[in-house]
Amino acid sequence: MSESDIVISMRDVVKTFGDQVVLDGVTFDVRRGETVVIMGGSGCGKSTTLRHLVGSLNPDEGSVEVFGRDIAMLDEAELNEVRKRFGILFQSGALFNSMTVSENVGLILEEHTELDASIIDMMVKIKLELVDLREAAEKYPAQISGGMKKRAGLARALALDPEILFYDEPSAGLDPVTSAAIDQLIIDLTTRLGVASVVVTHEMDSAFTIADRMVMLHHGRVLMNAPRAEFERLRDYPEDQIGELNEDHRLIRQFLRGDPDGPMTDHGAGGNSYANDLLGIDNSKLTGGRSVQSTRNSASGQGFWRKLFSWRAVK
Repeated sequence: MSESDIVISMRDVVKTFGDQVVLDGVTFDVRRGETVVIMGGSGCGKSTTLRHLVGSLNPDEGSVEVFGRDIAMLDEAELNEVRKRFGILFQSGALFNSMTVSENVGLILEEHTELDASIIDMMVKIKLELVDLREAAEKYPAQISGGMKKRAGLARALALDPEILFYDEPSAGLDPVTSAAIDQLIIDLTTRLGVASVVVTHEMDSAFTIADRMVMLHHGRVLMNAPRAEFERLRDYPEDQIGELNEDHRLIRQFLRGDPDGPMTDHGAGGNSYANDLLGIDNSKLTGGRSVQSTRNSASGQGFWRKLFSWRAVK
């Protein structure tokens, strides 16, 4: 693919909230007709990245270009025009409970086009057929399943024939069969409509099914941005050869496999100790730097326990 196929370009994006650095130099591109999966553990910056891509947050440093335009530089009217060119499937579906499925889909067309009601009705049926939901057109959200709500939300995201589709945890809360059906729907829509798809997820089965390329985030930085095959190679890397991998690759392998032990879950000995966190005591002064030491006979240990148990009884 050429540079002209790039529809999203995120460059060196930094975002902080107070003293917390949430994104730390995030860089990647998204091209027409490909599905990019953004993944990582809880709190890694996935949702914050997505919010930058749709223009609800602006970076402190760096840039986000959508269709060649830096969206942080656009006024509200210009940004809304760009937003008409993409659709978003929210995690919950985000349907209006007081409206039927068809009314939810049609609302976007009523708000953003001047089409006749008969044309809108026809387009709603087409979008619902694309997601295999036309039979539920007159039902309310409370009358349909979680998977059907996801498909209805997707039909609404398709209403304006977008060039980019954003998916926020599309498989969350679904049973395995329904989740697999949503995955296949994402693949079919990307292939048939030629849209670029950006999927935020931590569901590895879904990720490896739908992705052309994957972006792995950890503590706000990109650990790896590569085709799916590279991530599959790491996931299947032999256990007895892990020592050949660097720490980032070992961390990625642990995440992909869901292993309980590894660099993602290791807590360094230099971390904040329980005593320090609980009572404001420097544990190294109690134990001489060791993480575990008997305090039964030491003066410092006796001081620790006196402080720990010197609570006044509540009468």
